[in-house]
Amino acid sequence: MSKNRAQATLQGGSAAALPPAGPQTADHTDSPGLALRLSVWVAVLAVALLFVMVVMAALPAIKLPGPGGPLDWVWQPAQGRFGILPMCVGSLALAAVALLLGWPLAVGLCCWLLTEECSALQPLVRFVEALVRFMTTVPTVVYGFAAVFLLTPFARALLGGTGMCLAAAGVMLVLLILPTMTLILMAGLRPRLEGLCPWGLAMGFSRFDLVRLFVLPRSGRNLASAAVLGFGRAVGDTLIPLMLAGNATHVPGGLAESMRSLTAHMALVTANEVGGAAYNSLFVAGLVLLAVNTAASLALRRLVRQKDATAQREASA
Repeated sequence: MSKNRAQATLQGGSAAALPPAGPQTADHTDSPGLALRLSVWVAVLAVALLFVMVVMAALPAIKLPGPGGPLDWVWQPAQGRFGILPMCVGSLALAAVALLLGWPLAVGLCCWLLTEECSALQPLVRFVEALVRFMTTVPTVVYGFAAVFLLTPFARALLGGTGMCLAAAGVMLVLLILPTMTLILMAGLRPRLEGLCPWGLAMGFSRFDLVRLFVLPRSGRNLASAAVLGFGRAVGDTLIPLMLAGNATHVPGGLAESMRSLTAHMALVTANEVGGAAYNSLFVAGLVLLAVNTAASLALRRLVRQKDATAQREASA
């Protein structure tokens, strides 16, 4: 049987295994109890209350008249300028660099861990998987200290300056978010691959063929979830930007320039200010962080829904 014919057979078999469409009687025997419903509502209300509190605290700072408010491009507290927009741009640039480098690496690493069939390399596969799980437990400050002594001299020699720049912080953030994204992908892709292996391998497909042709095209939700979690952790990390990015309060013009992330800015201002316009601007910064993460999650969910709808239309055509 040719591989193309086997691919069609495998797709047909997967579709045939699905339960028939049509009205079905709802089964309420396993409905959640009162305690579970109550815990869900408590969690939802806690998140809603957090949003309301941050918005209410940020509104007075946003309504400040003049150019010195938080939504400005200059941070000079001595001159009454408390703009956080340069830090917002810095956070987005840093998270984008980390995600653009880290997400493809996570997909490639996940595919290798799931599809490596050489028996001689199986000990290496188990070691790498254990190492990825261990990396999720390493404190962020350890990454930061290691990068100060190992990464910044290399960045200084390659890019010039002090070595504390957008590129150095972005590379270290890749190392921080890579394990999380890899484990999320493996948790979603492994069950699909194992379900296809008995039939796919018998038809002549390799494990890599199964992942490439069947698993990845139907795993948009898992790919998007890994990207959202990676982006959220990158944009929300504090210590790595604080230790490696240089903390310059201007919009970075390139990878070799210093910058300050929004989270590092909040940590520095909180350590030196209690009350006043500079301190009040931090509530606006918190609102921006919440809005960015929420917008990223909603945008990726919309893209996944559109992709799923397109795939369903193609399957029914």
